[in-house]
Amino acid sequence: QVQLVESGGGLAQPGGSLRLSCAASGFTLSGYTMSWVRQAPGKGLEWVSGIDSDGRDTYYSDSVKGRFTISRDNANNTVYLQMNSLKPEDTALYTCAKAKRNYRGKVRMSDHDYWGQGTQVTVSS
Repeated sequence: QVQLVESGGGLAQPGGSLRLSCAASGFTLSGYTMSWVRQAPGKGLEWVSGIDSDGRDTYYSDSVKGRFTISRDNANNTVYLQMNSLKPEDTALYTCAKAKRNYRGKVRMSDHDYWGQGTQVTVSS
């Protein structure tokens, strides 16, 4: 069955970096857009970034553009999120999500069909 397992979260200082990984199994990763979403304490789910099936096109929310980089390694069934210049407001549970097919542009939450359990990112001095 489809599984998405995130890792790489933790505590970082403001201005620091973290690299998140999402290990995918149970489906052919190369056929689907993948996304990272996050949920901060007391807030709703926020789409952060997406990458199309072959990694040629990437998309970012305005809140992370220029600081985060999404990438994928289809041969190793893994999606990454490199997070630089972290801010306290980046503190959230980060989850990777599989879209229902390959999309262009930002993918609506309802167009994803599988989600991981998430990895916690805390940015604090």
